[in-house]
Amino acid sequence: MTTTSTIKPKHREAIIQSLRAGVVPRAGQQHIQVGRHDEVKALVADIDRIAEGGSSIRFIIGEYGSGKTFFLNLIRSIALERNLVTINADLSPDRRLHATGGQARSLYAELMRNIATRSKPDGGAMASVVEKFVTSALAEARSGGVGVEEVIRTRLASLQELVGGYDFAQVIEAYWRGHDSGNEDLKESALRWLRGEYTTKTDARTHLGVRTIVGDANVYDQLKLFARFVRLAGYAGLLIVLDELVNLYKLANTQARNSNYEQILRILNDVLQGSAEGMSVLLGGTPEFLLDTRRGLYSYSALQSRLAQNQFATNGLVDYSGPVLSLSQLTKEDLYVLLANIRNVYAFGDEAKYLVPDDALGAFMQHCSTRIGDAYFRTPRNTVTAFVSLLSVLEQNAQADWRELLGAVTITVDRNPDLEGEIDDDPPAAPAASGEDDDLATFRI
Repeated sequence: MTTTSTIKPKHREAIIQSLRAGVVPRAGQQHIQVGRHDEVKALVADIDRIAEGGSSIRFIIGEYGSGKTFFLNLIRSIALERNLVTINADLSPDRRLHATGGQARSLYAELMRNIATRSKPDGGAMASVVEKFVTSALAEARSGGVGVEEVIRTRLASLQELVGGYDFAQVIEAYWRGHDSGNEDLKESALRWLRGEYTTKTDARTHLGVRTIVGDANVYDQLKLFARFVRLAGYAGLLIVLDELVNLYKLANTQARNSNYEQILRILNDVLQGSAEGMSVLLGGTPEFLLDTRRGLYSYSALQSRLAQNQFATNGLVDYSGPVLSLSQLTKEDLYVLLANIRNVYAFGDEAKYLVPDDALGAFMQHCSTRIGDAYFRTPRNTVTAFVSLLSVLEQNAQADWRELLGAVTITVDRNPDLEGEIDDDPPAAPAASGEDDDLATFRI
C-alpha cells in the first residue's frame, strides 16, 4: 500500500540522490520502508528495554545489497525518536574494534563524530549531550539550594566504579568549570577528550589535569562509560551501530582477526550478563562474516556456541529473541510496494503527479526478472537504482514513453566486492594513544 502523505522536498531529494547512487538515505526512510515488520518490532522491543536500564546486542545479518544498512539506519532513526543517543560508524582497514596501531581509537573517534540526538540527528551532538547534563545539574542545584559542583560530583559518583570512570568524571567537571567561568578553551579541551582526539597523555594532563586518554586498549570501556553518562544527562540510553564488519572477516592475519573477535565476545558477554547498562549494540555483517568456520565469527568457538541458530526455528518457524537477527528476504510483493513508494516520493506524495501508472511497476519487475532472475527482489539494490534512473529520465523528458524506455534498462546481479581480496594487516599506523610521550612512537599489529 503506497503512502499518500506529503513528502518534504529535502526528504525527497535526499532519498532520490541516495538511491540513485546506490547508498542508503539518512533521512526520510519511513517513506520507502517495506516489509520486515517482525524484525523491526524485535529491535523496537530492545530499544524499550534500553530505556529501562537494560542492554542488548544484535548481529544484523543480510546478503550484500539486501537492505541491511537501510535496516540499521531505520532502527537508528527510531532510537532517536525514542530519546536515545546514537553513534555509528563503518569498520574499515583503519577502523577496528581491537588494534595496537591506533585503528581502534580511530573507530572511537569516528563514532563520536557521528553522535546524534533527536534534536541533532545528523551528528556532531557531543556538546549538546554534555551541555544537557550540565544544565540539568544546574537546575537541580538551584531547586535544592546546593552547589552545582556538589550535584555534579554526586551524579558522576556511579561512573567511578567503572574502568576509567574517575578521569571521565574529572573531564565533565572541567567542562562545568569552563561553562561557569566562560572559558571556551577548557570546554573545548573537555569535548576533545570525550571525542578521543587527544593522542598524548601529556597534552591531556596539561589541559585537563587527567592522566589517561582514549586509546586502543580502552575503547570499549569508554563506550560503557559514555552509555551510563548519557542516561545521567537525561537520555534513555546509547545505541551503537557498527556496519561493514566484513572488514574483520577479510583480515589476513589470524591473530589480528581473532583479537577483534575476542573483543566482540567481551561485548557479547557483558550484554548477556547485564554489565553494560543502558547500551545497545547493532553489528551489521554478511552471512559469510557470521557462518564461515574458517574466517568468520563461527571460526571462534566461544562465539559460535553463543551465536548458534535455535535448532527449533526451522521449517518456517522464527525466533527473534536471540542475538543473531537474519533479515528475511523481500518478497516480490514487498518490492512492488517499494517501487510504488519510490514513485510516490518522486511525486512529492501527490498521486496526480505519478510519472508512471501501476502497469509500469509490474512491467518493470518482469523486465528485471527476465534479465537476472529472482535476484532482482532478493538483493534489490541494482533494481532500485535502475528504477530511480528510469523515473529521473521520465521526469526530465515529458515526451518520453516508459514502454519504449523499459527495453533499454540494463540491470546486473549485485555481487559483493567486499569478499574479494584480503585486508593488509599492516597499514600505516596512526599515532598510538597509550604512552606518556606517544607522539614519539608508533605501533603496528
